[in-house]
Amino acid sequence: PISMELISQRLCMEKDLGIHGNLFGGIMLSWLDEAAATMAYEVCRSPNMVTLKIDEVLFGKPVKIGFHLKIYGEVIRIGNSSITLRVVAKKHNVYSGEETTVCSTNFTFVKIDAQGGAIPISDSIKKEYAHLSD
Repeated sequence: PISMELISQRLCMEKDLGIHGNLFGGIMLSWLDEAAATMAYEVCRSPNMVTLKIDEVLFGKPVKIGFHLKIYGEVIRIGNSSITLRVVAKKHNVYSGEETTVCSTNFTFVKIDAQGGAIPISDSIKKEYAHLSD
């Protein structure tokens, strides 16, 4: 989708493989979580964001050694203290430019204070994304 922005790129290396010769799912999840977290930091203008929830993850296609992955994200909801992002990993063919979705999910992050309690996202940011409100 055009509304999604590129938030990270990764290269699948031998150290990232599971026993079946594919990218290990836990590695993919950590890449998606890190990419989504950095997007949440930027959108909410705060490094005090923590992962609250990961929705169902669809591992649609295997990722093999040498695959170039592009991770895209988009804001789909901003609540009082939380933000939900859609995150999609696509295999990128450097020769043709073609991209194929290999994994996707939604992440919800919460803005926290020094004690770990939820605090509101600023009103100016909520206004920016008001079109996404329930």
